Amino acid sequence: MANHKSAIKRHKQSVKRAARNRAVKTRIKNVIKSVRAAVTEKDKEQAQATLTEAMSVLDKASSKGVIHWKNAARKISRLSKAVDGIE
Repeated sequence: MANHKSAIKRHKQSVKRAARNRAVKTRIKNVIKSVRAAVTEKDKEQAQATLTEAMSVLDKASSKGVIHWKNAARKISRLSKAVDGIE
């Protein structure tokens, strides 16, 4: 454990940020799963609705620096392509 007051504070901050980042990443995984589930069920309306939510979650995560912006763009692109492929 750190001995200096500033190092102790930094450790507390890193623990707090790690917990926040973990929560955001879990949210990303869950929302992507819901879009993919709607795509496999071929439910176009549900897929569109969850895609909109997924885009919002991914954009927020990339703007906060939790994931890289190109990673978010790639995930959005692939999900959009999957939703558009529903007949």
